[in-house]
Amino acid sequence: MSRTAVYTALILRSRASGESNSEITMLTAEEGIIRATVFGGAKSKLRAYTAPFNSGQVWVYRDKAKDYAKLSDFDVHSWRPGLRELYDRTMTAGALAETILLSHGGGGDWGTALDLANETLDTLENANEELCSRLFVHFLWRWAGFLGIQPDLEDDAAGLAEHGIVNISPGCNKWLSAVGELKPSQLHRFSLDNKSFNDAKALAFAVLTSALGKRLASWDW
Repeated sequence: MSRTAVYTALILRSRASGESNSEITMLTAEEGIIRATVFGGAKSKLRAYTAPFNSGQVWVYRDKAKDYAKLSDFDVHSWRPGLRELYDRTMTAGALAETILLSHGGGGDWGTALDLANETLDTLENANEELCSRLFVHFLWRWAGFLGIQPDLEDDAAGLAEHGIVNISPGCNKWLSAVGELKPSQLHRFSLDNKSFNDAKALAFAVLTSALGKRLASWDW
């Protein structure tokens, strides 16, 4: 049986497939991570539309009998060209995408996962170098909460120790406690010294590394 489905999607990855096609990997609100083939060479409209980190409504034609899917159309709502204008933005967006892919899109509540990713990418598009790093740590910390693996900073000393964290600085504790419920666009309101930021980064990396089973090289740009 063949059918066309419409998804609310974020392009996470695009790779060449054959001589003139590409395969895209998307996070969708309806079915989580899905893949589809995009036909056409470099001048194809759909190839241009499906650059990583673009988001909007996609139409995917599927033939389940042949285990085959192709992108039929894409109504792009967010192009985010600013992500390609600064190295730190590009690397942060790539690390975010890899984190989502390795954690299988969050495992079920895909609409919330998509919101978390889009909110961060929207703010990242105009971020300076310092804010890029903080946005990524903030995303990882919120992602840990979304996955249900975020340790309690006040009452979970044993949980922190499991991740190799003996203690965290008061500034780190205060920042993570304050920003955990904030939207990325509000993050600039809170100052953070280097020691506290490095503690927050180490903790977020340790928690996600434990959950995912590996530390991604893309986290260390």
